[in-house]
Amino acid sequence: MSESSTRPRYSIVIPVGARVDELDTLIAEYDEAFASTGKAYEIIAVLDGRRDESLQILRELSRSNERLRVIELAKTFGESAALAAGFDAARADLLVTLPAYYQVTPSELPKLLEQAGPDDDMLIAVRWPRTGGSFDKLRRGAFHALFEFTSGMTFRDLGCGVRLFKREIASEIPLYGDQHRFLPALASRRGFRVRELDLHQSPKDVFRGRYRLREYLHRFLDVLTVFFLVRFTKKPLRFFGTIGFLAASVGGLFTAVLVVQRLFFDVALADRPALLLGSLLIVLGVQTFALGLIGELIIFTHATQMKEYAIRSVIEGPAAKESASALSEEPAEQMSAHDGPRNVTQLP
Repeated sequence: MSESSTRPRYSIVIPVGARVDELDTLIAEYDEAFASTGKAYEIIAVLDGRRDESLQILRELSRSNERLRVIELAKTFGESAALAAGFDAARADLLVTLPAYYQVTPSELPKLLEQAGPDDDMLIAVRWPRTGGSFDKLRRGAFHALFEFTSGMTFRDLGCGVRLFKREIASEIPLYGDQHRFLPALASRRGFRVRELDLHQSPKDVFRGRYRLREYLHRFLDVLTVFFLVRFTKKPLRFFGTIGFLAASVGGLFTAVLVVQRLFFDVALADRPALLLGSLLIVLGVQTFALGLIGELIIFTHATQMKEYAIRSVIEGPAAKESASALSEEPAEQMSAHDGPRNVTQLP
């Protein structure tokens, strides 16, 4: 049997980290949900670091489930790295990410495949109706409000790891750090069409731990990182230049006032902290502006290696098709100048 005939339609990637909920039962419920669709699929569980108990469970499951593959990373690299490893090992053109703990009711997962339309590049689950205490609702609301304010994008549940998307997204958007949470935003920035789908929240979706102050700081810094990536990745001078201009302008205003007072009102400059502050702001502004210029030089140097656009489809008339057919008959060495756009996978 050829490889193409056994190629799965979906690759389900499950990063297994520190938080797990009844891993054997959960994967069995995932498997049952996708088996009910009648579609060909594979399950890839990526173990992030040395976790003996989870590894033992996955080994036992793999013996009885031929669809399950287990990848064990050499050490703990983080969820983004675990997802990237799963994407690299995936054989399907459509990728599904699922958490190793309960978020949505597993029986709801077939809806993710059924509701995906041909115009959707990514479909992300939203846990609804959402349960939780008042503090949890306040924390989630503040996080999404901050993200919307900084990025200009509106998402209702970035913390949900249940997502269906095309392989092109995983190929074009590198994952690192904790950027897996913001994959829908990064995909939208690249021109992919992202849509949300309400799925019932699992009654077992309960976080029994407690977020430390460091976790809130990390999430805040992650939002700022995405803010810069979404708005200023290719335009660093606009970001650093704006900050530098404002700082230098305020410093220049302070200094100008002091100079006027000294020249026309005979006010001494000695023991004037404003002079030091004005000079410091001017120097800081110039340095920040120069940092933006350096960023622009780096972008310009690598501009030929970057692609600022993404092609969704190409519509050709009869004459163009005849020309393309004639070109296809040319020798292979002459075809390099006529390469067409990439093929685009369609969600079912």
